[in-house]
Amino acid sequence: MQKIKHKFSNMLDIPKDVLLDLPKITMIGDIQVYIENHKGIIEYTSNLVRISTALGQLVLIGEGLVLRNIGLEEIYLDGRIMEIKFER
Repeated sequence: MQKIKHKFSNMLDIPKDVLLDLPKITMIGDIQVYIENHKGIIEYTSNLVRISTALGQLVLIGEGLVLRNIGLEEIYLDGRIMEIKFER
């Protein structure tokens, strides 16, 4: 099914993050992250944020991490971001 969606996305020029429900992550330097298409926050401290996505868990590690805005599909996070990784 995923291969069909990939081909469909390429044929119609639809962004893959929209069609495949993938997270879209935008960073501004190492001080801010904007995450779209999330499934919820699993864990939150000032040093670690764990977010559920269609690909598994997105883990952000840093210092002074602050959730500035949480919406149904997007999250804004400020602080010093040192590491971002996916855990599947």
